[in-house]
Amino acid sequence: MIQIAVSYENFIELIKAKGYEVKGEELDEKSAKYISFKPACSKNFIRGRDKSLGSEYTKERIRERIEQRQQKLSKKKVPFPKKKPFRPVMDYSQKSLIDTTNEKFQNSPGLQHWADIENLKIATSSYSSAGSIQELQDKIKEKASVSQEAKSTVIEIEHELKRMGEIIKYAQQYKDNEPYHHRYLKSKNPDHYYRTHDMQLVLYDGAVNMLERYHIDVKRIDVELMKMDYEILVAKKMELQKTYKTAQKEVMDMEKRLENIQQYISHENTPEISMFHKQHQSL
Repeated sequence: MIQIAVSYENFIELIKAKGYEVKGEELDEKSAKYISFKPACSKNFIRGRDKSLGSEYTKERIRERIEQRQQKLSKKKVPFPKKKPFRPVMDYSQKSLIDTTNEKFQNSPGLQHWADIENLKIATSSYSSAGSIQELQDKIKEKASVSQEAKSTVIEIEHELKRMGEIIKYAQQYKDNEPYHHRYLKSKNPDHYYRTHDMQLVLYDGAVNMLERYHIDVKRIDVELMKMDYEILVAKKMELQKTYKTAQKEVMDMEKRLENIQQYISHENTPEISMFHKQHQSL
């Protein structure tokens, strides 16, 4: 790490990234005298001092060695390598085959040849990422099943979230108005208390009624725990939605490849197509 670090601070980051625990690495006067290292497989720290790691591994010496190395590197004139221009690789498998039945292609051999080559690229790219037509069809079925399963589970979770949302609402309503119910039961003048707090008492009774419909034991209600369970289910729903969208996109991509392959091999044989089949006869 000393040989590749660009600074003492960078060395500490690198050594920790290797799984070592480090203490006493600070260089100020208030810090420990020695830096100490502990590998993940060890229970004990090893100090950077003469009697353990050696004089070359004190924190002061580590810093000096890194700085000396950086000074030597800065003196060397290293030509800056020229960056090669970025050339994005086109995914031909997602392009549509060119319809060469148009009159403009029939009247232009050059344009026809260009279209044949482009279609060859598209079909070749579609084949290369497929393995075989049967394999591609199997993959489409597999991913479609994953997508459908995720979608079905999301719908089930949405129904459960709706149910849980209702229960949480009435559970909170029950908790908020429960004190009024107890005071009403203990009141020396129940009629007067009811007239004064009729809204809270009505909400309480309504909450109890709804919770009983959901078969919830009001004596064991924990609203905060309910909310936590609700958030966990929301997170699960979001994760499944990602799975569904990813699988759906993969299905669309593979269906596009399959469509390209099927369209291409249904065309009349041309020299380019014959060459294409020879290249992929093993598929």
